Amino acid sequence: MEWEIVIGLEVHVQLATKSKIFSGSSTTFGSKPNTQASALDLGMPGTLPTPNEEAFRQAIMFGLAINADIEKCSIFERKNYFYPDLPKGYQTTQLEKPIVRSGNIVIELSDGTRKSIRIHHAHLEEDAGKSLHEEFQEMTGIDFNRAGTPLIEIVSEPDLSSAEEATLFAKKLYGIVTSLGICDGEMAQGSMRFDVNVSIRKPGGTLGTRTETKNLNSFRFMEDAIDIEVQRQIDLIEDGKKVVQETRLFNGETKKSKSLRSKEEANDYRYFPCPDLLPVIIEDEYIEEIRRTLPELPEAKLKRFKEQYSLSNYDANILSSDQLLGQYFEVVAKKSGDAKIAANWILGELLARLNSTGLTITLCPIKSEDLAEMICRILDNTISGKMAKEVFDGMWKGDGNADSIISSRGLKQVSDSSVIESLVIHIIKINPNQVDDYLKAEEAKRSKMLGYFVGQVMKASKGQANPKQVNKILRGQLNKLINNIEL
Repeated sequence: MEWEIVIGLEVHVQLATKSKIFSGSSTTFGSKPNTQASALDLGMPGTLPTPNEEAFRQAIMFGLAINADIEKCSIFERKNYFYPDLPKGYQTTQLEKPIVRSGNIVIELSDGTRKSIRIHHAHLEEDAGKSLHEEFQEMTGIDFNRAGTPLIEIVSEPDLSSAEEATLFAKKLYGIVTSLGICDGEMAQGSMRFDVNVSIRKPGGTLGTRTETKNLNSFRFMEDAIDIEVQRQIDLIEDGKKVVQETRLFNGETKKSKSLRSKEEANDYRYFPCPDLLPVIIEDEYIEEIRRTLPELPEAKLKRFKEQYSLSNYDANILSSDQLLGQYFEVVAKKSGDAKIAANWILGELLARLNSTGLTITLCPIKSEDLAEMICRILDNTISGKMAKEVFDGMWKGDGNADSIISSRGLKQVSDSSVIESLVIHIIKINPNQVDDYLKAEEAKRSKMLGYFVGQVMKASKGQANPKQVNKILRGQLNKLINNIEL
């Protein structure tokens, strides 16, 4: 390699608390702008913050999940800067004593090797408001509903060496926080946002100047942003120019990035201890109580899915990496009785639809029970695999459950051997030339030629004949002709 890539991530995870980190305001997403912002969230004079214990509990859960050290004395600082969506003029955050100290997350690369990515720390902080540009011509609106929502900012060491590794790490992180139930994972709603620090250097050389691309809210955008930034830095250096330390923004739709501002250093923010918040002391007993209640994590679920459902490592890895997707799969597998077919439909047709429409599993139009019912109809030969795709499409569009769609569209598969045999004999008799070619062909070629007759029978049955029975009966009838037995 002519250039070595060095990547570190800062991941903002919105915690799934019902109220904000320092006030009782609701964190419910989707409310009308500025209806969930209290005087405290806006930093009005005379207001005092009160720490939300649930935010601490969820942060500790994350720390335990990545085998990190938990800070026993947690202190908040003020990070001072002005931005329109930060009305207080400072953000309450943690610097010197973050709630979660160093830990690690292991990722599995495409070649099967495993790599440990170090976590420098994760700290608690409050989110800012949101600037709104689309609805205001040449102006900006501010929605403070998000102001004060609790976050943990997870900071990795610069251990990542490619966009692929960064994406795998981000997905693993997503699986952990959603499995813990501390984040809903709705990235389109800002529940998880990535800041990517990228630099390049000659192999073994000193670290290059880094840039930070902020607020990436999808894995695809993050991967694209890294690839584009790496190439931009290479082009600059090879043209004899220098990389400037700066903060950049990336547009996932246009796949273009632009400079936002020069990168600030920590001392630019004039951190100092928050005078309104006392240190929070966390006792060992409290930490151990949380440890005992930790749910099943992705690594354990991966192993269980492979053993319990006999899934491949690839299938089990995808299904175990997302808590809600894993739950969806288990319902379908158990109710249908066939885990392999359940995995095939979820990882194939279902995920393809979700990805193409930008939906997550929580917003999936097809309930897990309904997909299981459809798979049961495949297994009991009520419908064929081809019919199942039509049933799936109907369920996706909201036309009903599997049984009602099968009934209303007349999709029931014909499995009566006598009916199929009559169709087969009819097709053989009206295609004498093709039959003659089949009889003269070598055995090795007959299997391919059989497809013509199968297609004709399926067409004659309007796609409702059981394909397996069609194949079996066709071979039997054609074998009779080979042996000079009349049909």
